[in-house]
Order: sequence, then C-alpha cells, then structure tokens
Amino acid sequence: MSDKRIVKWGIMGPGGISGNFASELKHAPGAELVAVAGRSKEKAEAFASKYGVPRSYGSCEELAADPDVEIVYIGTLHPIHKENAITLLRGGKSILCEKPFTMTEEEAKEIVQEARDRGLFVMEAMWTRYLPVIRQVRQWLKDGAIGEVQLLKAEFGFDVGWDPEGRLLNKAKGGGTLLDAGIYPISFASMVFGGRPRRIQSNVYIGETGVDERFSLLFEYDKGRTASLHGAVRLSMNNDAWIYGTKGKIHVDNFLASKKATLYANGQDPVEVTDERGFVGHAFQAIEAMDCLREGRKESAAMPADETVEIMATLDEIRAQWNLTY
Repeated sequence: MSDKRIVKWGIMGPGGISGNFASELKHAPGAELVAVAGRSKEKAEAFASKYGVPRSYGSCEELAADPDVEIVYIGTLHPIHKENAITLLRGGKSILCEKPFTMTEEEAKEIVQEARDRGLFVMEAMWTRYLPVIRQVRQWLKDGAIGEVQLLKAEFGFDVGWDPEGRLLNKAKGGGTLLDAGIYPISFASMVFGGRPRRIQSNVYIGETGVDERFSLLFEYDKGRTASLHGAVRLSMNNDAWIYGTKGKIHVDNFLASKKATLYANGQDPVEVTDERGFVGHAFQAIEAMDCLREGRKESAAMPADETVEIMATLDEIRAQWNLTY
C-alpha cells in the first residue's frame, strides 16, 4: 500500500452480510469500523454491541453526517441501494456497495454519475474480483497462458428451501436467482471476456412467488466465443468455473469464494495456485477500496464502475426476456 493511514469505515445495514464484512475488517490492515446505521435504531445498536462499533444510528442520513466516516459499506437489501448510495455520496462519503449494485442499469448510472460529480470513490462489492486466486486467474488470462479464450462454463446455485417471505423468494425484496446468485457467473463472464455479450439466449423457471428460481444462459461474443452460465436458489450446484482457450484451460474451484485454481496449459504440467487464508475473503474488497483511497483513485481497476453499469444492463436485458419486473 502506498500509505498506511487509517481508513475509517461505516456500515449501512446491520444485517447478516454486513456482519460478515464487519468481522473480516480485522484482516484489512488500517481499517477502523467507527459507525453503523440501519432503519431500526435498535438493530443498529445490537449490531454495534456485537461487533464493537463505537456509534450506531437509526438512519442513513445520520451516518452520512458523521464527520469521522470516510467510506461506507452498503449491505442493505438491493432495492434500496440507490437511495442509500445517493444519500451517502451527498454526505461526502465514498461507497463500497454490495452486489447487485442496484436493481437496474439506470439506477447504477445515477450512482456512478453522482460519485464522479462529487469526486468520490465508488466500487461494487463483488468480493470474488478481489480474491488472490482470482487475481492470479486474471493474470494467467492477461499473459495468454491458455491462448485465446473460447468458452466459459460457470454456475452458482444453492437450495434455500421454501420460504416465500424470505428475501430470496420475495419479489418485494428484490428476490430471485438472477440478482442474488446469478450475478456471480454473469460478472465472472464479464471479467473473462471483457465486455457485454452480443447475443443472449436464456431459459428460466419462474416460481409461484413470481421470482426466477433457476436459469440457464448462453452468452455469445464475437468470433463464436460463448459462455454457458447457470444459477439457482432452490437447486444445489457444484459452483465451479472452467475457462477454455486455444492453448489450454483453467479450472476455478468454487469460483465465487475460490481458494484454488489450476492452470492446464497444453504440453505442460498443471500449475495449481492456492490460498490458505483462514477467513472467508470479504476483507480483500476492503483492502482494495482502501488502497484506492490512499492512492487517490476514484475507482478500482479490478471492478471499474463502467463495467458495473454494463453488468446491470446485461441483467436488465435478461429480465426483459423473462418479462420479470420489480
């Protein structure tokens, strides 16, 4: 890091994902969590007590007004990401916003423009991008270790069970596979191919609560390159990824939280990279954000804001095919 100064964090949304983030900040050198806010003052206070946060607030506006907070992790439900982000940016806070960044491309554009107008840092908390193993995979691709990439296969699915009022199956809470689990393979495809697909074919199962419970996608790029992507919230999957190129292939085990990847370059012995960390990995996105802040960068090269907007546009296109609106 270019500067070891302390970066003071706030958290918006005292839920489970925010708890994971708070517990892992101890693995991010120079991070100090100083405040948490929620729509319920009581929940914010309980969160603060559990994770040792000095201050708790009952609104996003109060957090935005805290002069000690430099950057805020937004871990609220995605239908209110835009509202929270705009409030915080107008309060002078940089933001690390949980995936999906927003509900739509237009909302994403509004946040990014607000951040740029105010000269503030903004980054999507697509935590997979910042993992050491994924950084190595990106380096292999950049170095041409498997030649030109031709095909990607990636999936992420789990069985949440039947809970129609729970977040994942509740349409009012932005539920469904695409915005929650599906964004992982879709973002991974964007990382691998470096842009939006030219054509998207899709198949979806809409469950009785009105949300997508599982899907299959085929992304087509130029020169016949393709990505086969799958997601589910009521179906368990292997959750790995294979990248096939003209000179070899790469296997990424449990790609969204990967601790291992293997390079199979034609004519060479396999090369395996592993990460022996003893924690989940949410700390790496905090480290990336703090490195950017310390160096005066307003965006991360690992997850550029324009790419986040493009990914949201891709999600919009897919939902349009399904006639799925929120």
